[in-house]
Amino acid sequence: MSHVLSDETVAKEMEEIKSNHDNILPQHIHKVASPPKQSLFQDIKHNFNETFFSDDPFGKFKNQTGSRRFLLGLQSVFPIFEWGRYYNLQSFKGDLIAGLTIASLCIPQDIAYANLANLEPHYGLYTSFVAPLVYAFMGSSRDIAIGPVAVVSLLLGTLLTDEIPNFKSHEYLRLVFTATFFAGITQMALGLLRLGFLIDFLSHAAIVGFMGGAAITIALQQLKGLLGIKQFTKKTDIVSVLRSVFSAAHHGWNWETIVIGVSFLAFLLTTKYIAKKNKKLFWVAAISPMICVIVSTFCVYITRADKKGVAIVKHIRRGVNPSSVNEIYFSGKYLSAGIRIGVISGMVALTEAVAIGRTFAAMKDYSIDGNREMVALGSMNLIGSMTSCYVATGSFSRSAVNYMAGCKTAVSNIVMSIVLLLTLLVITPLFKYTPNAVLASIIIAAVMSLIDIQAVILLWKIDKFDFLACMGAFFGVIFQSVEIGLLIAVAISFAKILLQVTRPRTAVLGKLPGTTVYRNILQYPKASQIPGMLIVRVDSAIYFSNSNYIKDRILKWLTDEEIQRTSSEFPSIQFLVVEMSPVTDIDTSGIHAFEDLLKSLKKRDIQLLLANPGPIVIEKLDASKLSGLIGEDKIFLTVGDAVATFGPKGAEL
Repeated sequence: MSHVLSDETVAKEMEEIKSNHDNILPQHIHKVASPPKQSLFQDIKHNFNETFFSDDPFGKFKNQTGSRRFLLGLQSVFPIFEWGRYYNLQSFKGDLIAGLTIASLCIPQDIAYANLANLEPHYGLYTSFVAPLVYAFMGSSRDIAIGPVAVVSLLLGTLLTDEIPNFKSHEYLRLVFTATFFAGITQMALGLLRLGFLIDFLSHAAIVGFMGGAAITIALQQLKGLLGIKQFTKKTDIVSVLRSVFSAAHHGWNWETIVIGVSFLAFLLTTKYIAKKNKKLFWVAAISPMICVIVSTFCVYITRADKKGVAIVKHIRRGVNPSSVNEIYFSGKYLSAGIRIGVISGMVALTEAVAIGRTFAAMKDYSIDGNREMVALGSMNLIGSMTSCYVATGSFSRSAVNYMAGCKTAVSNIVMSIVLLLTLLVITPLFKYTPNAVLASIIIAAVMSLIDIQAVILLWKIDKFDFLACMGAFFGVIFQSVEIGLLIAVAISFAKILLQVTRPRTAVLGKLPGTTVYRNILQYPKASQIPGMLIVRVDSAIYFSNSNYIKDRILKWLTDEEIQRTSSEFPSIQFLVVEMSPVTDIDTSGIHAFEDLLKSLKKRDIQLLLANPGPIVIEKLDASKLSGLIGEDKIFLTVGDAVATFGPKGAEL
């Protein structure tokens, strides 16, 4: 039972106040003011600007000369012309070391990730040559390292093989370039149309679950190379993969391959552990993949282990990227598939890159422009699709190494790109004897960082619905497929939004002793309710999706409180106060719900009082004449004013 102030003369005083409140209205009480009237055009313009141009991107062009505007426009498209003016030798030293460090990490990773996308190894190297070069000129992040990543590579490989099972065919390669082209178009369009807020609909919880599930799936896929299995399932779910692994246990495993793979995997995990324990030794983990490639390649070459069943990379094409403009499907039966796969992979890549960019920007205390990032990422994938590359984005592992290596600007990406160019021109023949087991070990070690157990534990502690979203995405990926897991992640994220919108929280308020502050009586048990009054707060905008629920919930509060107060012989409720501070907006359905609430209250001989409606809400109440039906003398600036006017004497003291 809620605490209620006691007063022997409450009933009599309530009757007097109810009939004579106009004569005793305290002078200090302010009435709720309506905002200045705005035309329809002004209202649409304001909402449009707040949605798409809240950062005022054109503000810097005001009151500038033509030449200055041209320069500012050039800097907006190519930020390198802005920060490049202040670039110095000291910055270059940091970028050179960081660029060389991430290049040593990305070369073996690129070869391995290309296999995830069912592509020849040189396409991974092509991607890390062109994409970082474009991003360095157009991106706004100083720390992000660009290239192929495991999750997007697996997603592409899975979706593309569903369309063209024979991934060695030329049609498969053309579909890769087509999907990359439309991934770039999608990303660029989101940036140019300033629709970047759309990627925020994929919640952090869903991303954690999706990335964790993708990491498990990718690691399981590498058992083929780690165990030397020749016949392996093309499905990605855990049941099919494990069935394929154990069915080949008696005749399909190669012990030489297992020794190579497990040994180098142990080495990679050990170096990652050392780097994690001592941040100054980050370079140990960064160069360990290249060390693994060099040592394993040398061992296989001198022992000719490839003659004993150890699968090797074999030939990697030498030279720079050939043009692939004519390979993109702009018509035909694969066009729709290319668009669909491009949109999906582009959105996933965009989400990962923006998340990484924001993380490191926050660590270094600078800001990045989300829409500019989308244009930069879209441009690099668009150009990449025409230069034999597949979808690239920001890599968390490489970005972390880039950050710890002391990068200062995006020049580290240019250094990495130059190293990749030299690799393509000179070094690629040396990778001929690199065992696939080592590439599998490199991928497994890399994706382990995508499994964030601490984040999952935190989700469980903070929000059980977020934990459910995380687990839904996780199990969707590992038991079905990457695209199903992604679909579940998106569906649960939207379900959470819909649930919060359609079932907003409401609370009964009471007055904290010795104050004029009204708070939730469940959170503050000592808060006392006012005799003859029920004070309810609505913690959401009131729209068509929740208006009936809010009305019914308020009436249920009213019914429950009347029963409790009647049984305790306290005065029955004569006034319902709705605290509307959190109500940011109301639509016509909300207005109708309040009209219905008003009718229900009149039947119970209860008066409706409103407290602190916002400018948009009061404007709509006036426009709909609802404020007149309620009574403008019953709309107050604060709950305290409503209690002082209609409550029993001394209630506000």
